[in-house]
Amino acid sequence: MRTVLNVLNFVLGGFLTTLSWLLATLVSIIFIFTLPLTRSCWEITKLSFVPYGNEAVHVDELNPQGKSAILNTGGTLLNIIWLIFFGWWLCLLHIATGIAQCITIIGIPVGIANFKIAVIALWPVGRRVVSVEVAQAAREANARRRFQ
Repeated sequence: MRTVLNVLNFVLGGFLTTLSWLLATLVSIIFIFTLPLTRSCWEITKLSFVPYGNEAVHVDELNPQGKSAILNTGGTLLNIIWLIFFGWWLCLLHIATGIAQCITIIGIPVGIANFKIAVIALWPVGRRVVSVEVAQAAREANARRRFQ
């Protein structure tokens, strides 16, 4: 089922959003001050290309022992730079694509996935794209650790 939905996403406009993320990745490589954003761009490019079966998870959920106030502050500053240069137009693109997909009855599930990616497009630094199973296992391990 994931494969069918991923193909449907690609056909109904996912290729445009993926190309936009690739463009943002290339621009972040070209400008030296945006080079730290490249990893986040690439991660969300993968999610935009194959949204079903993958999920964007914050690195603090994947590795709670590696939390650092300095890294979180740096990530916040990078997210602000991201929002100014790339985030707002990628978010609008995902919203427009999601609306267009929801107009077609068959595209409603794909449109909802684009709305989820639109939220991530605003604040992507510190997120990694992992399989749904890995994300669920990380959440369960964090819950067990938190409530023991």
